[in-house]
This record gives sequence, structure tokens and C-alpha cells, in this order.
Amino acid sequence: MTKIRKVRKAVLPVAGLGTRFLPATKAVPKEMLTVVDKPVVQYVVEEAMAAGIEHFVFVTGRNKSVIEDHFDIQPELEETLRARGKTVELKSLEDMLPTAGATSFTRQQAPLGLGHAVWCARDIVGDEPFALLLPDMVMRDSVGCLSGMVDLYEKVGGNIVAVAECDPALAHKYGIVGKGETLDGGFRITEMVEKPAEGTAPSNFYINGRYILQPEIFDILSKQERGAGNEIQVTDAMLKLADQQPFSAYTFGGETYDCGSKAGFILANVAFALDREDIKPDVAAELKALISRV
Repeated sequence: MTKIRKVRKAVLPVAGLGTRFLPATKAVPKEMLTVVDKPVVQYVVEEAMAAGIEHFVFVTGRNKSVIEDHFDIQPELEETLRARGKTVELKSLEDMLPTAGATSFTRQQAPLGLGHAVWCARDIVGDEPFALLLPDMVMRDSVGCLSGMVDLYEKVGGNIVAVAECDPALAHKYGIVGKGETLDGGFRITEMVEKPAEGTAPSNFYINGRYILQPEIFDILSKQERGAGNEIQVTDAMLKLADQQPFSAYTFGGETYDCGSKAGFILANVAFALDREDIKPDVAAELKALISRV
């Protein structure tokens, strides 16, 4: 039996322009927009840290240096907090930081699609399995999505794709997988279809932005032709890899917020605010009043 190699590295593609949030994202990367009091990308990094990820590979573009600064120490700020006795705030900054040397940043340089962004991380990831986390997608559950995926991966190996259920009538808007053999925590994937025609989807399980992939996908991506949107698509490469290796789905039962959309971003702020005991009473009261007026 082939030994299952540990997933140590995570790739986060953060090179997108965030045009749907202009003018807010003219100078601020969309990944740094805050859900309550943390940038969107920090939620994703914390999810990965909880899953045991040891090294973070950010695939960036121009005007994204603030992301690198965010995951670095800021001596002046820390010294000020320490002098003022703000130990809670200081600890929150310390807890969010990956360890020294555990972050890498590489440039995509041209907007050629998600598949190209993943390929740009090839030399840093090397010949080992890795997690791919789309930073627009923020998950909310008692157990992190990637933690559940790692548990399933360590049982079955291969490649893992996180999925969640959607309204069957909306399946044509998503990447959908076909459901095969049931596994503990998920199922075998029989097919993957990107935005199937209405009424033709093999299931209502949609791909929600979390993957564990084997390194052989880099070779496929290096030869991958452009697909939808004239971009190199990671889904096209996964379909080719599925001819050689098994793909399994981890069924995520929590909530997924697409913070790349305005509605998803606002809903994420509401949901996470209501999780916070320090602000929940005020937020809940104001929401009730707002809804009554609407």
C-alpha cells in the first residue's frame, strides 16, 4: 500500500484585482477587507493552521504587499501595545502569525487564471501533496473545513475536494461533482462538471473552494490549454488528473460565505458578528430594528 504523505503546505491565490468591490479595492486588496475585525485572508490562514499546515504559499500580484506585511511582526505597534498594557490585543497579533520562515510569496505577474496561479507555486510546493484554499471563501463551523478534509485524506489518500449541498435548481451556477461510493465523511467522486446545463447536473454537491491535490497536477498545468474565460482553469487539470488518480469529496456541513461577492461578504460580517459575545447584543438589536423598518 502506498504511503500517504502528510499535507504540510497550502497555496493561497491572492493575485485577483477584486473589481467587484471597486472603489474599495482600488488601493486595498480584496483579501484584506475585514469581516468584523479580521481580514478575510486571515480567516483562511487560521483555518489552515488549525488543520496542521506548516507552510503558506501566497501567489500574489501587484499592490498586494500589504498581505505580506499583515503576516509579519510590526515592532512599533507591538511595543506600543506592550507599553499600554494591552495584553489581549498583543496576544491576538502573536497568535495570528505563522512561525518564522513559514510563509512564501511568489508573483503570478499576469492574470491567466486560477490554474496558472497554482502552477506559479510549483517550485515552492515541490514534490508533495498540498492544500489549495481560495481566500474569497470563508467557512464557519465547529470543525474547520480543511481539518475535516485532512482527516479524510489520511484515510483514503489521493485528491480531496470539499463540497457542500446547494439548491438543485441552482446547480447550473456551480462546479458540481458526481456522487459515488460513500466514505466516512464524504464519498468518491465519479465526475466533475463546471456549470452544467440546467437539469443535467449529476448531483447538487458543489465545489466550495478547498482542495487537497497531489503534485502531479503541476505537470498537467504546465501543458494546460486555456479554457473558460480564456484562462488556465484548475478544474480542467483536475479532470485530467482524475484519469490517473482517485478523487474523493469531503462533505462540509457548515456555512460557506463567498466573500468575493457583496452579498456573501455582508452575510459573513453579520454571521461572525452574531458569534461574538462582545458585540452580539448590540448587533442583534440593530438588525431587528433594521429588518422591521425594511
